Amino acid sequence: MNTRKRLFIGLLLLSLLVIIALIFMGWMLALNSHKLLSYILLVIMGTIVLFFLGGIALGLMILIVNLWRAKTTPSMQNLISAAINFLFPLALSIGRAFKIEEEKIKRSFIIVHNELVLNQKLFFKPADILILAPHCLQWSGCPHKITLDVQNCKRCEKCVIDKLHGVCEKYHVNLVVVTGGTFARKFVKEKRPKAVIAIACERDLTSGIQAVHPLPVIGVLNLRPNGPCFNTTVNISRVEEAVCHLLEQHCLKLPCQKPFEINLPHGNLLVRNVEKG
Repeated sequence: MNTRKRLFIGLLLLSLLVIIALIFMGWMLALNSHKLLSYILLVIMGTIVLFFLGGIALGLMILIVNLWRAKTTPSMQNLISAAINFLFPLALSIGRAFKIEEEKIKRSFIIVHNELVLNQKLFFKPADILILAPHCLQWSGCPHKITLDVQNCKRCEKCVIDKLHGVCEKYHVNLVVVTGGTFARKFVKEKRPKAVIAIACERDLTSGIQAVHPLPVIGVLNLRPNGPCFNTTVNISRVEEAVCHLLEQHCLKLPCQKPFEINLPHGNLLVRNVEKG
């Protein structure tokens, strides 16, 4: 679970180099062609592709610089997202070729994405923040259906849902429990939050973050002591830290004195000047 950001960034760079190598080979073939029309078409196509790849490379470079400086470039967010979305599938394929665990790559992606969101220093009212939790957090023996209405939870403390209720009551943010990615997107569409704290496994977090872009999402990985999708749990302190980061300062009712670290989901990040009470 000790995943570093450089894994994801390294695979993105390698993906870009592979594409550039393929384009270069095509370019060389065009230069060696003796048919004028084919030569012209290949040059035009190569120029378009190189222009496109130039944009992707620029987006990737800005991403690396932003991570290094712990700052963001709002005007370049779309270019950064385009670079990630374009290269991410290839990065996964290259990772598999090198026998790198797919979940490890996705954890690296989530860390990078969280850091990009946190660096934007976006703050919201409690009503605009939604905690999106998976159904597998609920105790498997519970007879109460909380996916339609989370208030059906009886707060028996047999699962972590009770503690999530506690976070929501403390900070007045919203909570929904969903059975899968389709319902997660449905709730986001219906409730229209301005920021989401999503709890899920690597696969669902990765697809969910990409599906709701450009909505700010902080991903918190669930813990799976009983295997996937069964009586899972989550580190509540990390959920609470994510809520504190997204809330407007006055909503926290805490003095602003010194920085603290946020752990999302498996790395520490200095986020903003708030002293925890």
